[in-house]
Amino acid sequence: MTQGAARREDEPGGFAETADDGLREPRPLWRQRDFGIFWAAQTLSVLGDSFALIALPLLVLEATGSLARMGLLTGVGGAAAVVAAVFAGAIVDRVDRRRLLIACDLLRMGLYGAVPLVWLFGPQTWLLYVVLPLCEAVGMLFAVGYVTVVRGLVGTGRLTEANGRLSATAAGAGVLGPLCAGLVAAWSGPAAAVGVNAASFGVSATCLFFVRLRPRSADEQQGERPGLWQDLCTGIVFLRGHPVLRSLTGLLFVFSFLTLGIHDLVIYHLKHDLGHGDGTVGTVMAAGALGTVTGALLVAGVRRRLGFGPTWAGSVAGCGLAFAGLGWARDVPVVAVLSAAFLACAAVGGTCSMSLRQEITPEHLLGRVTSTFWTLHYAAAPIGAAVLTWAAEEQGTTPVALAAGAICVLLAVAALFTPVRGAGRTVSR
Repeated sequence: MTQGAARREDEPGGFAETADDGLREPRPLWRQRDFGIFWAAQTLSVLGDSFALIALPLLVLEATGSLARMGLLTGVGGAAAVVAAVFAGAIVDRVDRRRLLIACDLLRMGLYGAVPLVWLFGPQTWLLYVVLPLCEAVGMLFAVGYVTVVRGLVGTGRLTEANGRLSATAAGAGVLGPLCAGLVAAWSGPAAAVGVNAASFGVSATCLFFVRLRPRSADEQQGERPGLWQDLCTGIVFLRGHPVLRSLTGLLFVFSFLTLGIHDLVIYHLKHDLGHGDGTVGTVMAAGALGTVTGALLVAGVRRRLGFGPTWAGSVAGCGLAFAGLGWARDVPVVAVLSAAFLACAAVGGTCSMSLRQEITPEHLLGRVTSTFWTLHYAAAPIGAAVLTWAAEEQGTTPVALAAGAICVLLAVAALFTPVRGAGRTVSR
């Protein structure tokens, strides 16, 4: 949103303030109809996604028995997301964002829905290596659009609060989702759980149909139709020129490399090392998701008190300590607690990072800057997931988790010697 672009309270999703100048109090989120619908849609979508988070690795493990093959699937999906991120910002900044989000949900409904249909005739592992990359690419396009839509719905004054609430309720759905996914997988097979995920995207698309977004002003659309090369360069130039975002990009490049494969590692540890079944996997993932709820609910207050830098660095250190302990844990409750701790810290760090980027990026650049940011810091993550799971299969989960966790702690220390440390204490709620 441009500076001083005030909106009337009766406009769709409006708020009684000049969003960027902070002179008047934003409307409470519970009074913003369109944000409420959007909030419900995303919660339902994440509920279904949490089924796929467990079901797809279980399908691979069931068919091949290989952690490395699980990691390869995660890596292929991540690579597709990185490639899509290169172009996602340019697309999001050029098209109607609401229609784009609906189209992305419908595409994912169709792609994921193909898996249980094909599985009726027998396991076809190759299909997962087709469906997941396509869904991850479409999901990246959706995610970039999602970031731009939140700011358009609530303004900058309530960004951290809105992002925290979205994360908290999504994580709440993530508590129920993995638990149900584990039960469905145990009773009906993992393919049925993927079918639930497909249905959730249909519900999300229906909800988004009723969301009204604020039309972008002429100022916000400036420079919106350059060539593709200029589009790609715009995000890089902006990130390079902002000290905090430039430092965050480098730090997250390493963090993502180390942690993208953590869910595969936990699933393998529970099933292979500890000898538990699909139901236990779902229960642990559900318990772990409680950590995301906690982190998302606390992030606004923590950031307000400590400032961005200490909050972000502390969250990365917490992720590292929890990751290091996962490989040593031999009791299911301990694995659940450490998973919750990792996800809580990841929620705090991720929400802070996203909110800061939304706050300081001009509206007409937000899609391109977001996609460039994600492209750069996720670029090596698919390779990291494949390397992490291969190393764990060869050397065991304990030394791999310990090494990855220790490096995460070192990243947090390194962040305190960059401009990240001095980032403002209170930019938004």
